Amino acid sequence: MRVRKQTAIVSRWLHLYLSMVSFGVVLFFAATGLTLNHPDWFASHERTTHYKGVVSAALLGRTDGQPDKLGIVELLRKERKIQGAVADFQADDRQITVSFKGPAYAADGFIDRSTGAYEVTEIRSGFVAVMNDLHKGRDTGKVWAWVIDVSAVLLVLVSVSGLVLLWFVYKRRVSGVLLALVGGAVCVVVYRVFVP
Repeated sequence: MRVRKQTAIVSRWLHLYLSMVSFGVVLFFAATGLTLNHPDWFASHERTTHYKGVVSAALLGRTDGQPDKLGIVELLRKERKIQGAVADFQADDRQITVSFKGPAYAADGFIDRSTGAYEVTEIRSGFVAVMNDLHKGRDTGKVWAWVIDVSAVLLVLVSVSGLVLLWFVYKRRVSGVLLALVGGAVCVVVYRVFVP
């Protein structure tokens, strides 16, 4: 009897506090689920900018053949406020290409190794696109991937603690379990019948 009572107390405590901690997570993923599922409801604010400039011979590596990757990346960040992580950096005898990626952000640079002239095309896709990429974890880095994983674990714990807690509410136990089963069954039926 004491174990049963202690389990009920711990379940109630876990469910309450985990629900409060994960409130923002649930709200964020629910809202961005709508924005992902209905992109036509939200105006697209994609903005493309083109930049031109010149990279110094020292950064191009004309003497030893190897370009200064870090120097080129930092030059573009400083001169053109380029953001995102470096997604790709390629160099051959004629050209250097460098790509930056971030949530709802991309910048692609092309540098002529004979002259040092560069062109960068930067695309920013707006607030809703940033939120959608955060939801999917696209171009967000390892730290955000951990945020998504921790959020998933929190939501699983909230669900499990809720089910355990339901077990101790005698008057609602049967109806609660039935509703949970019906909800799961509806999802399975919709998937089997309506999803191509």
